[in-house]
Amino acid sequence: MANLKSLAKDTAVYGLSSIVGRFLNYLLVPIYTAKMTAASGGYGIITHIYAITALLMVLLTFGMETTFFRFANKDDEDPHRVFSTALIGVGSLSLLFVVVVLACLTPLSNVLGYADTPQYVWVMALIVATDAFRAIPFAYLRQQKKALKFASLQLLNIAVNIALNCLYYLVLGGHDPGYAFYINLVCSVFITLCVYREIGEIRHGFDAGLMRRMLRYSWPIVVLGVAGILNQVADKILFPYIYKGEDALMQLGIYGACAKIAMIMAVITQAFRYAYEPFVFGKTKDKDNDETQASATKYFLIFTLLAFLCVVGWIDVLKFIVSNPDYWVGLRVVPIVMAAEIMMGIYFNLSFWYKLEDKTIWGAVFSGIGCAVLIAGNVMFVPQYGYMACAWAGFAGYGVAMTLSYVVGQKYHPIRYPIGDMLLYVVSALVAFGLMRWSTAQLPFWPSILLNTTLILAFVAIIVKKDFPLRNLPVIGKHFK
Repeated sequence: MANLKSLAKDTAVYGLSSIVGRFLNYLLVPIYTAKMTAASGGYGIITHIYAITALLMVLLTFGMETTFFRFANKDDEDPHRVFSTALIGVGSLSLLFVVVVLACLTPLSNVLGYADTPQYVWVMALIVATDAFRAIPFAYLRQQKKALKFASLQLLNIAVNIALNCLYYLVLGGHDPGYAFYINLVCSVFITLCVYREIGEIRHGFDAGLMRRMLRYSWPIVVLGVAGILNQVADKILFPYIYKGEDALMQLGIYGACAKIAMIMAVITQAFRYAYEPFVFGKTKDKDNDETQASATKYFLIFTLLAFLCVVGWIDVLKFIVSNPDYWVGLRVVPIVMAAEIMMGIYFNLSFWYKLEDKTIWGAVFSGIGCAVLIAGNVMFVPQYGYMACAWAGFAGYGVAMTLSYVVGQKYHPIRYPIGDMLLYVVSALVAFGLMRWSTAQLPFWPSILLNTTLILAFVAIIVKKDFPLRNLPVIGKHFK
């Protein structure tokens, strides 16, 4: 229980920064959708470019965040030397990437469909190179338990980004989607300079032998990461090239804007991951590690299902995050994307058996198969069904990866997950979801909101009854004993 309390504390810090940060980032969605109509395709460009950036980020960091945690916690390794070796390695790869992009800018711009706006491509390259380099010092902050500094810098990055976007799009009245990228670059460079003390640890030098050992550990994680990120962004990368209509960027913009509403699930998963990864690697020798993982997985499922019901139940309010009604036709993707994100989070929880056993190749296999399912679904169905096929293909891809990880994991590293309790929560959430869909479609606004809120409270009552009895809570609990 003490371990879970420690995990909860770190998750709260990371979660606060992630949730507040993502909420602030949501402010960009109404700004962009208000200043760029769906028909203009401007938000479609932003969605497409950032999808490519996310994939490149995984390639340039080369799995060194997780690898750093693993090697920094080994008794026979110097954590400072591990950090400096990882930082020099990622920094060198990022610099080489920028040089190659600048040297091949014209053909790359033509291939990506930005022949008339090559500046989007080189700015994207600089952003991802800077962010990849900064990822290692930020991992160092997590490893050193400097959660407050990590969270503060993340929030500062977002605050500056929003301020500059407001200046250009609202005060100056701009409409060019390219300025979103220029502003991002300025913020990335600024925040990187804020971790100069951590970057100073580079003085411990580069150990070629250590790097070879780290690469042997990390390359399956890269495959895993590429497959994982493709599960999130492959649809957005491929959409302009496989959708048959002439309004591809318009449709992509609608999908990307509405999917943002569902990203609260990604916030919860990210916050949990920031705290959970160094936590688990730091207690690999504890006897109750498997029990802790099982309990953490159950509680993760409980709170993500609650978040799912809150978003679905209050979708008629949350839709105003997307300020332009032209985009609201895409709101039907929200529950599908959120369900996919829940499965992705569970898959992450299930992934520690092969990381702790140094069998990361399994992660590459599971994510690769899931990614293949997603891409196949997009290629086969997007031309006919548009962005709805994107949402369902992501759902299928995550479902396959999650299932494979559980089945194989139980063979090589069996953990007694509370499957019965977890299924009860899933069934309860599905029943509430079905009733919410009916009420939203059939009832007026206020009766629908009232019924949906009642269903959410009923789900909370189940949680309290089974796993968080009020008598165990501080202060409140004394009134229930």
